[in-house]
Amino acid sequence: MTNRQVSEKIEGRKEGVIFMATGLKKETSAAMAVLFAPTLIVPVLFLLLDKNKFVRFYAVQVLVLWLTVYVIQRVFRFGFLYGFTSIISVIGFTLWLVLIYKAWQGVEWEVPFLGKISRQLVSKL
Repeated sequence: MTNRQVSEKIEGRKEGVIFMATGLKKETSAAMAVLFAPTLIVPVLFLLLDKNKFVRFYAVQVLVLWLTVYVIQRVFRFGFLYGFTSIISVIGFTLWLVLIYKAWQGVEWEVPFLGKISRQLVSKL
């Protein structure tokens, strides 16, 4: 094994592919953070473990999305807008699927309105 191969193995690089602190590519890490967002612990783990801005952005964005959907549903359930909770659930689920797809593709996509908030939170962390 040459010195370069040893160096690439230690740093986690292989033929132009850069692996993150978790041992995964940034696209895979971001997609997993979004995919397992309903557990809430996985995005937090990726936020703490991974230093890549792309992964951290998706982890924060999905947490902001789920928190927003949760709060809106709770507010609507106590008011006369109870029928809109299912619409909010469908919108949240659709945005969640889009986030998974965009993260897997490596596209840094912002959820309308919430993306800017997420970007500000990532810059502060």
